[in-house]
Amino acid sequence: MTMLMRSWLSILALALSLAALALLPPLLPEAAVPFNLMRLFSIFVLTIGAAVVSLLPLPAFLLAATLFVCAHFSTALLIARLAGNEGMASAAFFMVLAANWLLAWRCVGLLSALKPKSRTADTILRLVIPAIFGAWILILWEAVTRGFGIPFIILPPPSAIGARLAASVPTLWADVQQTVFKAVIFGYVVGCATGFAVAILADRIAFFRRGLLPIANLMSALPIIGVAPIMVMWFGFDWQSKAAVVIIMTFFPMLVNTIAGLGAAGAMERDLMRSYASDYWQTLMKLRLPAAMPFIFNALKINSTLALIGAIVAEFFGTPIVGMGFRISTEIGRMNVDMVWAEIAVAALVGSVFYGVVALGERATTFWHPSNRNG
Repeated sequence: MTMLMRSWLSILALALSLAALALLPPLLPEAAVPFNLMRLFSIFVLTIGAAVVSLLPLPAFLLAATLFVCAHFSTALLIARLAGNEGMASAAFFMVLAANWLLAWRCVGLLSALKPKSRTADTILRLVIPAIFGAWILILWEAVTRGFGIPFIILPPPSAIGARLAASVPTLWADVQQTVFKAVIFGYVVGCATGFAVAILADRIAFFRRGLLPIANLMSALPIIGVAPIMVMWFGFDWQSKAAVVIIMTFFPMLVNTIAGLGAAGAMERDLMRSYASDYWQTLMKLRLPAAMPFIFNALKINSTLALIGAIVAEFFGTPIVGMGFRISTEIGRMNVDMVWAEIAVAALVGSVFYGVVALGERATTFWHPSNRNG
């Protein structure tokens, strides 16, 4: 009974595969290029075979490897036939797809339960599990858009977006250089550094802190759509106006978080520093700033995404003929939706890398914090 409870995904996948076998073919009769017998045989052997094997009491890693290979190879054979047959998928097609998805789900479950002994294997496992999960989001996206014949102008499939990405590398690289390497990085560094310096000043001068924080809360609520065109009028159409928007967006989160972090040190620790006759700067450097590091890195992580969003939105209101925001606004007007999605994918990748670099810096700096002790 326990084995059946653990393998309900495999049992359901087997049932769906057999039901799809009874409802053949996977494509409607009007399809331009139907499935041949060899391809159909391979798909069902892989899916049904993987479902049956996963019910056996085999080692978890062997089961996970078998499910991974069979489910993904079967799905690749299934979806490959959709090219030129958009909107021709039948119920059998989606049943086999659902069966392979369930097998992949079981594969991820088996991998998640593994306890690697080596650090390298643990790191690889941490990368593989989200990679499988993300791959299936793209697989289902591809299958649904092509299987139901959704118009490309509404939602292009990932394969079309990938093709556009590969064909537009020079254009996308130029956009990244203009938006990220000029506006985002400069604005991020200046905004965060200024917010940190003003927070130290506000912490040192009490009346300044009491007068500044309410204004900071008010300014942080300013809509970017209202600020961006003003910055363009003040600083021109080039990257400087976008950097100004990024500075405004990153300044206040850093200010508020740093002030909150400087007050995080406990009363006992402060009393101990006073008993050692420490002055303000010694207490700040040796106690209060280390205690504020989790708050500061929290602001840095928030700003890593705000900076990119701010620069892209600012480019909607005036920019040279290059930049990620310029490209999105221009290509959507031309109905080149695949290019817009390619630009979004690049922005997501850049933002993830940026956030990841800050997170690695946080782990190396605040390794003593409870949130990082087991990381």
